[in-house]
Amino acid sequence: MTSTHPVDADDLRPDPDALLARVQQQEAQARRGRLKIFFGASAGVGKTYAMLSAAHAARAQGSSLVVGLVETHGRAETEALLAGLPLLALKEVPYRDRVLKEFDLDAALAFGAAHAGGAGGAEAEAPLVMLDELAHSNAPGSRHPKRWQDVEELLAAGIDVWSTMNVQHLESLNDVVGGIVGITVRETVPDQVFDDADEVIVVDISPDELLRRLKDGKVYMLEQAERASRNFFRQGNLLALRELALRRTADRVDEDMRDYRRERS
Repeated sequence: MTSTHPVDADDLRPDPDALLARVQQQEAQARRGRLKIFFGASAGVGKTYAMLSAAHAARAQGSSLVVGLVETHGRAETEALLAGLPLLALKEVPYRDRVLKEFDLDAALAFGAAHAGGAGGAEAEAPLVMLDELAHSNAPGSRHPKRWQDVEELLAAGIDVWSTMNVQHLESLNDVVGGIVGITVRETVPDQVFDDADEVIVVDISPDELLRRLKDGKVYMLEQAERASRNFFRQGNLLALRELALRRTADRVDEDMRDYRRERS
């Protein structure tokens, strides 16, 4: 005869500490903004152009957004896309004998607070800030030394962010890129920021097309373009960087798939 033992009701009751921790984690995730990165192999592939084109489409759908900072580098096609988009005034930062114009983090946070929830309440889309060049180093005296840290503060405040970066700015690939192009890239972004992004959009064109754009003055001004074509923008470099960018994105997709399978198992 099999003996049975009564089950204590406490054994079936969920651990209150575990429940509280889970609720707090869900609330934190609900409040946190989403990061989308427009990712490419090098300058000139069209990352900022793609980001601003998507911004026009999002605004047409009623999204509350603002351009925090965009670097056009004198590219007429990119500058034209700024028309019709709300722009955040840049912050003037005195540095040595000049004044630098930088992204105004506090103004962006104020924009996010003013547009949080929107007309649709808590379920409405989060306010969106576009902030170019994720790897940029801020002016001395800024709250954060790096722009990706500004982005982290915006995300923590529940503000969505769209940004751009090239494969050479990934911290783990810094030495590899240096070996390929013979240039040390000093501005980097931790791989964790890239891997934790909610979405990565690969902006890709062939090296031949990029070199044509460079020759036509669509990437840099003529004199700068000539120097670039003799150094960084050599076809072998561009082919290697493109392969790195596609492979790194594929690794990220594989990791996302493994996470999805673990969650569904």
